[in-house]
Amino acid sequence: MKRRTEGTTTQKEVKITYNKLVRDKVPEIIKASGKTAETRILSDPEYESMLKAKLLEECKEYTEASGRDSQIEEMADIYEVLNTLAERKNITLEEVVAAAERKRESRGGFSAKIMLQAVTEQSI
Repeated sequence: MKRRTEGTTTQKEVKITYNKLVRDKVPEIIKASGKTAETRILSDPEYESMLKAKLLEECKEYTEASGRDSQIEEMADIYEVLNTLAERKNITLEEVVAAAERKRESRGGFSAKIMLQAVTEQSI
């Protein structure tokens, strides 16, 4: 995010550059607040890349969230990005849940709090 101040001494304009994927209604929300949003529609390859970046951004925000309500909001954002990625790949959420259940059955979940510290094997 870059900040740049432009204008005369009587009127200053502050432009913040984001270059990130936002929810569909964010430009309308910005306009309703009296600000101007510069946007563009992404190409399919750019969109795919930006969705992946957004997933990482939302996961990072979840790790920094404090309090139950903030964590729920960040989980909702992660869910929305995952749902969009799945739709783009013609993957249903039912398929994702089924895969998670298969993995849980074959490899377990994460509820036992196990941290793998090291594995030792015999060398030949």
